[in-house]
Amino acid sequence: MGGKEEVVVSRLDSNMQFPRTKLSRFRLRPNNSPVRGKRMKSKFHKKKARDPSPTEMSVDPWAGTQDQAAAEHAHSTHTPPPSQDQEQHPDELCLDSFWSEVETIRQGSGYTDLDCTRRDSRQSEEGEQEEQWLADAGLSNLISEDSEDVDNAVLLSTLTRTQAEAVQRRLDSYTLSLRKRNKPPPRDVRDIFHSPIAQTLLPESQQSEDLAQNSMASVAKTPLSAVTPEHQRCAPKEEFFITDVAYCEQAVIFLKQAKLPQNNSQRRKEDGTLPRVICPKCRLGVTRIQDLSHADMKKVRQLALIDMTALSDLLELEVKRNKTGKRKIPESTLFGVPLATLLENDQKMKPNTSTPLFMQALLSFLEKKGVDSEGILRVPGSQSRIKLLQQNLETNFYSGQVSWDEVSPNDAAALLKKFIRELPAPLLTAEYLNTFSAVRDITELKQKLHMLNLLILLLPEPNRNTLKALLEFLSKVVSREKRNRMNLWAVATIMAPNLFLHKAVPSRLTEGAEKGQAEKAADVMRLLIRYQDLLWTIPNFLMSQVRKLNENSNRRYQFYDRRIKNLLRKIHTDSRDKPDKNTSEPRRTVKIQVGDLVSGTMEFQLNINSRTSDLLSQFHRQFLRSPDNGKGKMRRNGSVVYPDCALYEVGGNIGEHCLDPDTHLLDLYNSNPGGEWFIKMKPNASRGL
Repeated sequence: MGGKEEVVVSRLDSNMQFPRTKLSRFRLRPNNSPVRGKRMKSKFHKKKARDPSPTEMSVDPWAGTQDQAAAEHAHSTHTPPPSQDQEQHPDELCLDSFWSEVETIRQGSGYTDLDCTRRDSRQSEEGEQEEQWLADAGLSNLISEDSEDVDNAVLLSTLTRTQAEAVQRRLDSYTLSLRKRNKPPPRDVRDIFHSPIAQTLLPESQQSEDLAQNSMASVAKTPLSAVTPEHQRCAPKEEFFITDVAYCEQAVIFLKQAKLPQNNSQRRKEDGTLPRVICPKCRLGVTRIQDLSHADMKKVRQLALIDMTALSDLLELEVKRNKTGKRKIPESTLFGVPLATLLENDQKMKPNTSTPLFMQALLSFLEKKGVDSEGILRVPGSQSRIKLLQQNLETNFYSGQVSWDEVSPNDAAALLKKFIRELPAPLLTAEYLNTFSAVRDITELKQKLHMLNLLILLLPEPNRNTLKALLEFLSKVVSREKRNRMNLWAVATIMAPNLFLHKAVPSRLTEGAEKGQAEKAADVMRLLIRYQDLLWTIPNFLMSQVRKLNENSNRRYQFYDRRIKNLLRKIHTDSRDKPDKNTSEPRRTVKIQVGDLVSGTMEFQLNINSRTSDLLSQFHRQFLRSPDNGKGKMRRNGSVVYPDCALYEVGGNIGEHCLDPDTHLLDLYNSNPGGEWFIKMKPNASRGL
């Protein structure tokens, strides 16, 4: 049984345009915002049998409504039986394990009252949270006295209406706190939208609004069709995960449609099963977190924070960020060491490592000896043996004198959980731990995944990579369910307290009805395990906003001298249109930088069907596998290994972007005509050569 739910990325042939709001006419109407409305109960959860196949990438065309209905009917004739790890709710053993784990954390971590611990955390002072939020969102200039309109308008011009409303609410809250402290308030964001400089950055044609309406209408038709009463159609076995439209804007549509009379007539009861998720792939392909440069990822995090905040406002989630106070770092080499410090020390020994070496060794041992062990993660190890093992690792791990031969898998699993718990700050960070926990209060599955996707993007890189390594291991444990008797619910209920409880951050996890709180926390944990591949991708709408942000940043110089502004804009527009954008089959020069093996250029003919994989195939034929200048390396067994290469777009409206093999190159060329294309080795690919 596969540990991960199948997440299919299907081809989207029609290019969905990113919705842009004409912010020059922007007006805030907080009283009409759906934030104040009641959250509707879930209408999307349906009882489904899970397809047990692992995650795969499908390039099937995006089907129309009739095609989807026909496909659903065809699939319904051979539905596989539900597996044990798809039980609707955790059993009593899982719930007992949850509270047993909570008690272990309370006793083993040296503090008896987990919920009353407040020494290591503090709530921000009035106005401090909003100030920190604006800084993290890249909008600190809004409250700076010497800021210029152009600095603020560059980012604001990329926002949707709902995102801009979230920014305005944070500014209003910050202004109120300043008035209480008798300080001058910052400028209103609406003043920036109406400034002459901002006007040149904002959409100017009615066509942009039409495109936005069309995109939003397509979302209203496709992902929200589940609100149709079940007796009127066959219950689909898939959920469509749309990423072309901002998640907060999708929530606006959902809340509006949920209020319609025909959608209030029948409400589904959540049955707890997890569906197969289909993510339509646009013609620019899928972008994973590791595919972008650090500079672009910084912008992704800023925009993700704004969208996550807007989505939280709409769903009425009370999200308060905590700060971890200064704590005395123990004299230890492994346990209780900040994750960033641990990784920094490990990178001195192994430069390209992305997760702590100790955790890599621990997970490697458990994958070899522990995944088939019955009750792994649930069965406690020997406390005396665990203590001796920890002391041995602290002393001898980096010298390589640790022998894993006599280690019990249950002891190693207990040590893994202890390592996570004893991090000075939560693995999910003090800032966002409560937001992760609040996801359990969202009723609609897609909105839970939307929120988790944004939160994963907001995590610092060491935390995000370490969490991914942990989730991949947990997925392997679930895949061996028949041998280890640990299904998805069992693994989720055991691991949830270790991730969501931390003495540095107050938690409401153990408040209220025990069964309900345990089940909700475990539900978030199982979503992280099941849909991790989907959650580690960057939504298309954020990629569109990053490109727009880079374009506006590149045009900043135009707005300082108003006398030549129009002339420069005309020159810029003309130069951008000069590439053969309308040519049916242009040629593109690709630069090659494959380490010390190959360098030079290559010509590639573009057509409407050209993809990244086609270009790389031509490169392999011409440069790597040709009889005259083959660049493969002969192994001892006689086989030849070739460098693992990828195509990157560099410059223009992006920093550096590793392209998906299914990217349509003519669409990419038209989307970023100013960018260059490079063939380079993938990170860490040189190890196999």
